[in-house]
Amino acid sequence: MDAIELSIFSSRLNAVCEEMGAVLQRAAFSPNIRDRLDFSCAVFDAKGGLCAQAAHIPVHLGSMAFAMRDIVSSLDWHPGDMVILNDPFLGGTHLPDVTLIAPLFVEGELIAFIANRAHHADIGADSPGSMPLSRTLEEEGLVIPPTRLIVAGEMDDAQLQKIIGATRSGESGQGDLAAQISANHSGLQRLHELTGTLGSAAYQQGLVGLNDYAQRLATSALTHIPEGEYTFSDVMDDDGLGQQGIRIQVRLTIKAGRVHADFSGTAAQVAGNINCPLSVAAAAVYYVFRCLMPAQTPACAGSFRPITLMAPEGCLLNAKRPAAVAAGNVETSTRVVDVVMGALAQALPDRIPAASHGSMNNLAMGNDGRGGDQTGWDYYETIGGGGGAGPKRAGASAIQTHMTNTRNTPVEVLETQYPLRLRRYAIRRGSGGRGALSGGDGLIREFEFLQPATITLLTERRRHPPWGLNGGQPGKAGCNQLNGEPLAAKANLEVKAGDILTIKTPGGGGWGTF
Repeated sequence: MDAIELSIFSSRLNAVCEEMGAVLQRAAFSPNIRDRLDFSCAVFDAKGGLCAQAAHIPVHLGSMAFAMRDIVSSLDWHPGDMVILNDPFLGGTHLPDVTLIAPLFVEGELIAFIANRAHHADIGADSPGSMPLSRTLEEEGLVIPPTRLIVAGEMDDAQLQKIIGATRSGESGQGDLAAQISANHSGLQRLHELTGTLGSAAYQQGLVGLNDYAQRLATSALTHIPEGEYTFSDVMDDDGLGQQGIRIQVRLTIKAGRVHADFSGTAAQVAGNINCPLSVAAAAVYYVFRCLMPAQTPACAGSFRPITLMAPEGCLLNAKRPAAVAAGNVETSTRVVDVVMGALAQALPDRIPAASHGSMNNLAMGNDGRGGDQTGWDYYETIGGGGGAGPKRAGASAIQTHMTNTRNTPVEVLETQYPLRLRRYAIRRGSGGRGALSGGDGLIREFEFLQPATITLLTERRRHPPWGLNGGQPGKAGCNQLNGEPLAAKANLEVKAGDILTIKTPGGGGWGTF
């Protein structure tokens, strides 16, 4: 393919992913997928190499790109199959993220895979929202190893009922799974049309050209980073079970257009749920370096070829089963971004911003419907904060940053679907760090409970605020309150009707001396 043909080919692959996302959003039952857009879609080659992805959730997509080869090589694939999984140690991230994978066969030849990953607010944990303060993986809900949910085009009803039966909200969960299946069918149809138009040989040649082009762009971008070794460390506030100041350390080695991230020196895996599989750490590393590449760099395996990483087995970033990982996917991945960017700031002081709010500020809540005339419900959301200021602009306020890319749940949806009233939703003025360019401000989100409920908070940057750069001040740390009284960064508690929960998210760090 010449340059124009390759550009069209790349755009058509990306359009497959975008259409999958549109189908998934519009068919989903839960606000978590339909309104917050907590899902991701991608296309892979016959060996599990990433071909294209939509601009969805970085932690989903990077982890799939890292783990997909192992997933597809572990199974025999047949036309009409669709595999479901959420096991973090077999290709998943954390249990609420449920992945569906479908193979594409053309004239009997395996050509590609279609996949989507979506966050389910109920995956069978004892606590509503399936984001508990857990000690083991099994406490976090139903663990699904790679399993055929659809066999030769026919639903395996026993498997479906096993999954749905483990949840509180069977109808909503089944509807969301149906939406994921529909999204994959849409992707298979569109990709079949593309391969039919080009022919199998030309399609495969296009992938080779696309990956080679992406690698050239990636290598060129990395050559602009001064060669050398750069080390940085930061800490997680706590694991929710008493351990504090948990260290994450990286040594970046930059040489000849390649980068290696070595996380030796990172703390051992902990009792709480902030551990993560290596695929999640990889997603964070890929994300940072993808941000340094030209905008036109294709989102395919070639763009990651110059990047390698290592984390010792059994450490926080390469945990061993049965480690709890619910918050590792959301909180620890975000701190990995901070650590890698902190190291890069030494090499590229005129390009790297200060730390952003550094937490997805996770809130899970609901009840089981027992007692009186209550109806069981599960709800989960992440809450934005302040962006870090950079050398050329101030930090943005009230946004999701780095490893997540979700929306908030609209107030109207929240109040019509759940026994909640949103009393306040405002920018937390003055929470961004001061500097020549100031960090963005965080958010204040205040809920009133209209029924008793169980809530779980998994938040960070409550003890250690987001750092500034080049003399900029740190952003203000976040805080959580119930009826005006402070709560721990990670907490599980019961609330009654009339109680008020307030989440104040961190601001971003400032850049430059003011």
